[in-house]
Amino acid sequence: MRLNAASSLLPVNTTLAVLLVVLLLAAIAAVALFHLSPDVHTHRARQVLLAGVRAALQLAAVSTVITKVVGSTLATLAFLVLMLGVAVWTAGRRLTPDRSWWLALWPIALSVLPVVSLLLLTGLVPLKGIVLIPVTGIFIGGALTATVLSGRRALDELGLRHGEFEAGLALGLSDRDARMEIARPAASDALLPGLDQTRTVGLVTLPGAFVGMLLGGASPTAAGAVQLFVLVALMAIQAVAVACTVELVARGHLHRPKDRRR
Repeated sequence: MRLNAASSLLPVNTTLAVLLVVLLLAAIAAVALFHLSPDVHTHRARQVLLAGVRAALQLAAVSTVITKVVGSTLATLAFLVLMLGVAVWTAGRRLTPDRSWWLALWPIALSVLPVVSLLLLTGLVPLKGIVLIPVTGIFIGGALTATVLSGRRALDELGLRHGEFEAGLALGLSDRDARMEIARPAASDALLPGLDQTRTVGLVTLPGAFVGMLLGGASPTAAGAVQLFVLVALMAIQAVAVACTVELVARGHLHRPKDRRR
């Protein structure tokens, strides 16, 4: 019964493929028609198309490889390192075009690794790829989102309010403190998506971990407990990621070239 429910949730057939294409085209059309881009140099519609195509290709590749990866501890660890590397590259290049992009490693790694380590040390998550990869992927994805949102907001505000930064220096503030006064309030908005998701869980949304466990045969209590842990862990991870990102920006380590904006 459970397996039949899982397989019939979204049957993989021609109808699904056609609907995916239609939805992707709808997203592209909405972005293009309403000019949902920050400037004329950013082609968001093309980015949406490429993101959809990349997602399809990457999921197809992962679906093929994942069965072999999860059977080996070494392969699992290598796959996790790859996930982290892709997240750092994605976040860093979204924040800045200069060489400081690699510093996105710290907010993501310092927020995710302690949580995953605690799960392994306490035995709540076994060192098995079939469990460790999806759990770590959820956490890395949350840290990636928080890093990008907080970093972009902080850097954008510093670019727009440079005069206030200069005024802070004139009042005797250090470079770090003057930047922090501008960057921190703006960057804190990156916590809102996680807060809203947690506050409305069960009332507005039924997250994937909860639904997936139910379809897999777990009791509603067990599924709810796991989903609660995931949400609380994500709030902790995102809070640490935002704090680390703001600190890197405030200290001037993570920055953008003065003559370019993204």
